[in-house]
Amino acid sequence: MKWALDNCKDDLEFLNKMIDKGLIERLEGILKDNFVRLEYTEGIKILEEAASNGVKFEFPISWGGDLASEHERYLVETHFKKPVILYNYPREIKAFYMKQNEEPEERRTVQGTDVLFPQIGEIIGGSVREESLEKLNGEIERRNIPTKDMWWYLDTRKYGSCPHAGFGLGFERLILFVTGMQNIRDVIPFPRTPKNAEF
Repeated sequence: MKWALDNCKDDLEFLNKMIDKGLIERLEGILKDNFVRLEYTEGIKILEEAASNGVKFEFPISWGGDLASEHERYLVETHFKKPVILYNYPREIKAFYMKQNEEPEERRTVQGTDVLFPQIGEIIGGSVREESLEKLNGEIERRNIPTKDMWWYLDTRKYGSCPHAGFGLGFERLILFVTGMQNIRDVIPFPRTPKNAEF
């Protein structure tokens, strides 16, 4: 964001005038505000309280459910009015390879996090990865994922691994945010066709 503000000021002023009147103010706000760190469980409590106080969500909210964009944006745009880092999601709504927190089985969470931005919702997702082949196999079996489809991933742990984590920034979502465009189709940089990626 800072690079864009420092090096693309003319473009951003044009986009601010023609596409999104609050674009520059929002970009500057991201740079000056501290992000809120919030556990998923606390986020759900805030959303449930909002719903009980008359906020209308299209999708119902409860612990264990995935957050829709409307829920993410409520936390960022209405409740906190700044970006939110949401973490410790329930394992049932996250990928099998995320490392689990040590908790009772009925409320198990994983060491995963999402960074939520205004007007976008999730812009970055990441997690600590499970390094134990035994635990990965156990989770794959528990979820009834065909092992034959996971050989390539399990091979990364077959001969040992070390504690590690990873994250992904949604490139198109970043461009959408920085430009103020309203539809992600307008910022996709290259065409996509079916069956062109092996994995």
